[in-house]
Amino acid sequence: MFNRSWRLRWSVVALAFVSGAPTVTAQDEAPFEGRYRLYKFGQAIGEERYTVTTSGDGTVLRDTFLFTDRGSAVPLETTFTAARDGSPRRLESKGRVSRMAPIDATIAVDGSAVAIRQGDDSRRVAVTAPMFTMTGYSPVAMQDAMLRYWLSHGSPALLPLQPTGTQARIRRRGVTTVTVEGRQDTLTRYSVSGLIWGQEILWLDRRNRLVALVSTDAEFDHFEATADGYHDLLPQFVAEAAADGMAVLAELGQGLRLNATGPLAIVGATLVDGTGAPSVRDAVIVIDNGRIVAAGPRDTVSIPAGATRFDATGKTVLPGLWDMHAHVQQVEWGPVYLAAGVTTARDAANEMEFIAAVRDALRNGKGLGPRLLLAGVVDGTNPAAMGLARVDTETDAARWVREYKLRGFDQMKIYGSVTRDMVAAVSRAAHAAGMTVTGHVPNALDVYQAVDAGLDQINHLDQLMTGLSPKPKEAGTKAFLESHAAADLDGESFRKLAAFLKERKTVIDPTLALFEMLLHPSAQPADRFEPGLAKVAPELRAPLRGFGLDANDAAAGGRTFRRYVELVGKLHAAGIPIVAGTDQVVPGHSLHRELELYVQAGLTPLQAIQSATVVPARVMGLDRDVGTIAPGLRADLIVLDANPLADIRNIRTVRWVMANGVMYPTAGLWESIGFTP
Repeated sequence: MFNRSWRLRWSVVALAFVSGAPTVTAQDEAPFEGRYRLYKFGQAIGEERYTVTTSGDGTVLRDTFLFTDRGSAVPLETTFTAARDGSPRRLESKGRVSRMAPIDATIAVDGSAVAIRQGDDSRRVAVTAPMFTMTGYSPVAMQDAMLRYWLSHGSPALLPLQPTGTQARIRRRGVTTVTVEGRQDTLTRYSVSGLIWGQEILWLDRRNRLVALVSTDAEFDHFEATADGYHDLLPQFVAEAAADGMAVLAELGQGLRLNATGPLAIVGATLVDGTGAPSVRDAVIVIDNGRIVAAGPRDTVSIPAGATRFDATGKTVLPGLWDMHAHVQQVEWGPVYLAAGVTTARDAANEMEFIAAVRDALRNGKGLGPRLLLAGVVDGTNPAAMGLARVDTETDAARWVREYKLRGFDQMKIYGSVTRDMVAAVSRAAHAAGMTVTGHVPNALDVYQAVDAGLDQINHLDQLMTGLSPKPKEAGTKAFLESHAAADLDGESFRKLAAFLKERKTVIDPTLALFEMLLHPSAQPADRFEPGLAKVAPELRAPLRGFGLDANDAAAGGRTFRRYVELVGKLHAAGIPIVAGTDQVVPGHSLHRELELYVQAGLTPLQAIQSATVVPARVMGLDRDVGTIAPGLRADLIVLDANPLADIRNIRTVRWVMANGVMYPTAGLWESIGFTP
């Protein structure tokens, strides 16, 4: 069914579909079928099948999109009706676009207006041609239809989209030579922005058929698709997408950076060096060749002759921030992190080819983003497993540690399906290779067993609850939340756990900002506690505002979240290292929210800031190079309009960021990826 004869039929019929080609009319062709293989983190997780039916007055595309992500089904049914020239008439999509993002939408085009229904909300908007209807990154066949429509309608610089109201910017990026079924083929590479947040990369064959897509899904996770015959080329597509995206950002960064030759002196700011020493008013920080030369009161620091002076009077200078739970799933996260003041990020699981290419580009000055430290994820064989790296034997453990080490990864990361013996095997191999081990507490273990087996660091605060809360007697979200809300933080169970973690020097990245988004009532706008939502790119607003619990679970969610906040304060007071991390959520802004929540938990503003500066630098063994502001250290720092020691919310006022001695205005960085400064 899915062979070369089908490909030829597709090329002929689709030409009629989008251009009304006179040599082959729509009514001359029978229905045909197509399919794509779907991936997350490089792992094949599902399939998309579609049927195109033509008639005298138009074409109907019916699409079934289905993948299973970590045990959760993500089904989507789409029907798209188009006129003979490919112009949209009606689009219906119902199902899910991620594990946590349902969709039920109808978009009907009626002349110069579009009737839009999304869930219970309906509206009409005026439109002009050319325009197209899309509901996000999926299904892939709709992306194919959009590209064909764009090509046949003059390839406009901007293509308006509904129901988002955004505009797609489609650009030809170059060609890729591949070998398919023993023959060489030349593919044309395109970038698409405005459909999702950031940039997608798509490849069309000689017949302008979409054969590969590298994108992200509604959870910010890697998402890819390949047509039959192109599956084995996925690593090449992923690496090329990373390199292409970083090349675009490198060009952008050249236009944003502060151009200074020779030494740079930041003059007049209040200096908070991150060590815990008293703040220094009217300070001078001298930077040269990517390093801090001097830092202190103006009357004690000599400014070199010819140095560029940067007036920071009335502002505050801090060390550059760290995000210890990042996932750079697309190149746009680089400018986001920098704009938020993040100069070092620990990527806590990614596709090997993609993240290694991004890290190397940044290291070589060919991109735009923070310094990246990488954790290589492994999982056990299980329907809920993530990624490609499976560890079921000692040989598997040794193989994957060796592979990640050879690619320059700094840590190993354990995911939920790894057994106790395999945690131990991975940890032994990693420690012997000079790597530390971070991750989740696997589903079959408790926190004591996971740490005993070798886990040095734990991602997410909820992973500690296996040592604190009773197991729920019933199944379901509410029972799970109630069990966590009932955790005893004043009794023997907490004292025992805290003593154990301290003795083992276990490090925790809580990701409180993530849990706040997941556990707040969906009826309550998240803008109330996260003002950054008002500033994100338009493509992100609806997905991010879809987080939260329904009325049945919201009360239990609120109690659970308050218990999580309390737990962070108690862990810190007990001497457990806390490092700030976000696991994405609201790009850039969630790190600021994480620090605000730490202060709510009882940390001082300085302690909260240290959880995102000197503490992670110590944890990762880099405190002699970065994490504070002192002579000889890497020049990673931020300039803020207001002092966060007076009010931690001032951490949101980052105005300039310096990464490895290169200084950028944050307003330009935010704007470069569609955000409002």
